Amino acid sequence: MSMQAFGPPSTWPSQDLIAFSDEFDLPMTLAAYCSGAFPMPLHDASFDARMGWWSPMRRGIIELDDLRVTKSLLKSARHYTTTIDAAFDEVLERCAEPSRPFGWIDDDIREIFTQAHHEGVVHSVETWDSSGRLVGGLYGVSLWGLFAGESMFHDPERGRDASKVALVRLINELRGRPDGTALLDVQWLTDHLASLGASEISRADYLERLDVALQEPQTVWSALRLPGDWRMQRTA
Repeated sequence: MSMQAFGPPSTWPSQDLIAFSDEFDLPMTLAAYCSGAFPMPLHDASFDARMGWWSPMRRGIIELDDLRVTKSLLKSARHYTTTIDAAFDEVLERCAEPSRPFGWIDDDIREIFTQAHHEGVVHSVETWDSSGRLVGGLYGVSLWGLFAGESMFHDPERGRDASKVALVRLINELRGRPDGTALLDVQWLTDHLASLGASEISRADYLERLDVALQEPQTVWSALRLPGDWRMQRTA
């Protein structure tokens, strides 16, 4: 059953930012995800608080069967392999590069999510090129039937589709759950995510689905290094 770290959702404001705090630690962060919220720093806001807690009015999700895989992506994927939790620190580092537009991953986020990774509740998916270079990846929070995607990256020179291949590997891992389903949260819908099959649901619908997801078995993650083409063909 979902928690209520920020009080009953009926009392939340009708906006994406539902709370802010100076406190930020792992227990509070996990309680937030179980409540339907996630942390994002308030770097450019007028608040003095350290951390913002967000629960979008329109929540971006990817239904596992809605993933769009183009023929060009299938072809591109044959040049990659994927892994799980093989290079979490590097994936986080690449996602946090200051030069990225709208970067939000600061030292606080890195510390807590690294701790969560060591506790086994945050996982990364890595994409490697044929020379063994890390060219893309993603990471997120895994709690029972929920996977909350946090960030993804790709190398624009060596891995144009590498983050997409990581997403496909992630969805195949989630499809491998005993019930074959999961709630894949991507926070906000963007044009890029929409092109891959993401959609929006209301906050109320998300919280209902979260309540169900948190009662499902925990995802068991595979550490296998798998060819991108095999995983893509299976998805297609």
